[in-house]
Amino acid sequence: MENSNSEVDIVLMEDNPDDAELTIRALQKNNIANNIILLRDGEEGLDFIYGRGQFAGSSHTKPRLILLDLKMPKVSGLEVLKQLKSDDETSNIPIVILTSSAQDPDVAQSYKLGANSYIVKPVGFENFSKAIAQLGVYWLLLNHPPLK
Repeated sequence: MENSNSEVDIVLMEDNPDDAELTIRALQKNNIANNIILLRDGEEGLDFIYGRGQFAGSSHTKPRLILLDLKMPKVSGLEVLKQLKSDDETSNIPIVILTSSAQDPDVAQSYKLGANSYIVKPVGFENFSKAIAQLGVYWLLLNHPPLK
């Protein structure tokens, strides 16, 4: 699953092990992405994207999609979003908020900071799996991103 040198399709930034496992299983079940990396907090996520800390010296392409939870330790999802979308080098990476928070302030702030989409995690594996499959099909197969 983790591929630290070469192409990364999806970066999943998720601190809840159950939600991470469900997301990865749903992507794999639907043959959406081969190269998925799981990062368990915002600091680790930023380090991976920018090639610092434990990821210093590793080479990988920018991910095709970031699935970002909002409520993470060390650096919050909103802060990760803010940093990535305000940097010319990373601003064109699609970032989908995938969170359990349906609170209006979180939704509004996410879009204000540049989120490409905001999805509240559905309850139950079947609904969750369908939502992840649709998400993957759109962002990885249908969406046409700008040239790097």
